[in-house]
Amino acid sequence: MENLNTALGLLVVGMVTVFIILCLVVVIGNLVIRLTNRFIPVAGPAAGTSGNGDAAGKRTHSKKLAVIVAAVDVVTHGQGNVESIERK
Repeated sequence: MENLNTALGLLVVGMVTVFIILCLVVVIGNLVIRLTNRFIPVAGPAAGTSGNGDAAGKRTHSKKLAVIVAAVDVVTHGQGNVESIERK
């Protein structure tokens, strides 16, 4: 019976230790993410590129639009249509 109590005690100590370490990982990860988002600015487009106005960007946009329209068509069995796409 003493061995069973020792085993259960070790089990509880191990599970509590793992829980505390995982909580620390989550808290520290969220802290690092928030500090990074607050103090490091988002990088804009590179100096040699023109952002959204280039032809490659338009091709990518039209490909994404075609995929969205095809997905809506498949899901709604041809009954739905895409009226507008907005970025939030």
